[in-house]
Amino acid sequence: MDDRHEQWQAAERLALTLIEGGLQRMAARTLAVFLFTDQDSVTAGEIATRLEASAGSVSGAIKSLLTVGLIERLPSPGSRREHYRLRDDAWATLFTSQNTVIQAMLQAAAAGIAATDEDDPARQRLTQMHAFYGFLLGELPALLHRWHQQTG
Repeated sequence: MDDRHEQWQAAERLALTLIEGGLQRMAARTLAVFLFTDQDSVTAGEIATRLEASAGSVSGAIKSLLTVGLIERLPSPGSRREHYRLRDDAWATLFTSQNTVIQAMLQAAAAGIAATDEDDPARQRLTQMHAFYGFLLGELPALLHRWHQQTG
């Protein structure tokens, strides 16, 4: 079996895993292109061709991946097309961007605690939720620091 075919099958399996993990289908498939490409950068048109997808769906996926910091736009002198690549620090950037989700969970738990009585079982569950996300948020800087030291 051809190596590129095997790689693309692995990319599609990875995309399915990402979809099961909550990523939108086209964003997951687009991310797989970035992970498995042998080029330094790719254009939206190249992604659409590879995925046999519409330009609009690829454009939306690229926007989504740019927003969370997994990919970056590259300068492309002499080209009229935008070029993109997976960021070198994509995974740490994605993990760092999750801080806003953790903050939102903390705020939601705090609001729930404030809205419940002292002896309400919901308050105990919300307090545990708040403690967990507070702990997680406190651990992230050290975890990312150790990651950067390891890869640095």
